Order: sequence, then C-alpha cells, then structure tokens
Amino acid sequence: MHPYRILIAVAATLCGLAIVLGLLDGDGDDGAGAVTTRTAPEQRGLPGGAKTILPEHRVVAYYGAPGDDNLGILGIGNPNAVGLKLNRQARRYVTPTKPVMPAMELIAVVSTSSPGDDGKHRLRQADAVIRRYLTAARRANAILILDIQPGRASFLDEAKRLRRWLEEPDVSLALDPEWHVKDNEVPGQVIGSVTAGEINAVSAWLSDLVREKGLPEKLLIIHQFTDDMIQDRRAVHTRPNLDMVLNADGFGTPELKRGTYSRITKGRGHFFIGFKLFFVEDTGLMSPRDVLALRPVPLVVVYE
Repeated sequence: MHPYRILIAVAATLCGLAIVLGLLDGDGDDGAGAVTTRTAPEQRGLPGGAKTILPEHRVVAYYGAPGDDNLGILGIGNPNAVGLKLNRQARRYVTPTKPVMPAMELIAVVSTSSPGDDGKHRLRQADAVIRRYLTAARRANAILILDIQPGRASFLDEAKRLRRWLEEPDVSLALDPEWHVKDNEVPGQVIGSVTAGEINAVSAWLSDLVREKGLPEKLLIIHQFTDDMIQDRRAVHTRPNLDMVLNADGFGTPELKRGTYSRITKGRGHFFIGFKLFFVEDTGLMSPRDVLALRPVPLVVVYE
C-alpha cells in the first residue's frame, strides 16, 4: 500500500472529529439529527441552460471534502472561494469545439479505518455540508458530483440515502471502488473493488430516478487505477439518461500516469473517459495541454 493511501485513511478517520462539529453524520442512520440550513437556491436544469453533459462538454472538477486538507482541494477553504479557483482552472480546458462544464466532486461518504457504530467503516456527510457545496456549485455555475467511498457498506444503499440530492437536476454521482472492501477488510489496508453487478444495480436505480423525475442526464463516474478494481468490466451496462465515465485514477510521474491511462482505457467499450490529477502527490503535475494531448482525449478531468 502506498504511504499516501495510508495517510488518506488516517485523515479520513480524523474526520470523525467533525461529527462533534456537526459536519458529518457518523451514526449509520439517515442523518435526521444533522444540522440544517436554508435550502440551496433552486436550479431548474444544468448550468447555463445546457440540455446534456457529455460529449457536448468537457467536465473539469475539483475533488475533496471538508475536515482535512488531505482529502482534496475541494475541502480546502471556503467553498465559494474554491468555486472561483475551479472556474479559473476550468477555463484552461476550453477549446474552440468543446465548452467546459465545471464540477465540484464532494466526497459524500468518506471511508474510515475505524469501524464506526455500525461496523461499516464510513462516515456520511451531514445534509448541511452537502447543501453548502450545492449552493457553492450553483454560484460557480457548476454541477455537484457526490462521491461514495462506502467502506464495508454497499454502493446502492449509500446512493439511495443520497436520493434527495440526486433528485436535483445538477447533481451527479461517482463511485470510488478503491474504498469498497469486504466485511473482513479495512479501507486503507487493502485496495478495494466493485463488481459489474454492483455498478449495474446503482446505474439501474439512478437511471430510473432520472426518468421518474424528468431530470436532465447525469454522470455516473467510476474511479479505477488497477486492472481488477472493476471486476468483469465488460459486463457493466449502459443506461438511458446516464453518461457512464471511467475515470483513470492514481498519482505519480507523467510517464506513470500515461501508462495507467493507456492500460485503464484499453477496451473501454461504451465508457466516456476521465483522468485524475493530484496537486500534491503527482510528481510534475501535467498541464492542461498535456492532458488534452492524451489519447483518447478525456472528457472528464478531476483534480484532487
């Protein structure tokens, strides 16, 4: 296990302290006792009146969660200030033929090395936190993506708990299999995985939700950096109303990242492609020009 992955697991555990401050809901229930604030400004559709996300746009996202800087850039500082930085970064990816849609990828379910009261090794963001980032995303003319690091819980159960937010027209979903482990494993001590069947269960539920509520299409992002992180990947189904994105994760040198990208995107089938960069952990951060030179050119770019 890379030392940084262990550091992240420890940092996520420290986020348990945020429960005392009302930032996270760690009781394993539905968060009914979470601190509430005013409802986020109403949004009738996608930013800028867009009808679709991919492939008409390139999505540029900041990833993270409040409570610890090691969880990613999105959680560092005031969300509105982060939105300004995000837009500056996103503008660097605009091309004559491809407009950019900014995004905030908030870790809505944070894996932890400690089991918690229900033994699931995860903490859930309080509604107040999700609302704060949704409000900031709308002010930044961006979409919000809710990322799930489920620990020992199931992706589908955690996605269903986020239903009230996924009913919003500008909120999408991401699955982080690295942090999905078996009942005898601990996040951060092993690299997790997800089966095609588990992804298909989530995508079927989310596609039905979009149809039932008459919502614009949503992203469903799956992060991957090892070959077996998505088991039986060819059996992952496409769904109406969803843009399925395979996001090549992992940090390192540009050469290492290009190799991972080539390996992960080989035989990608129906997936749109994403690419993840790390401001701190990457050795020699690739520039937007470097990223746009990748083949296939990624339609989703995520910064942690």
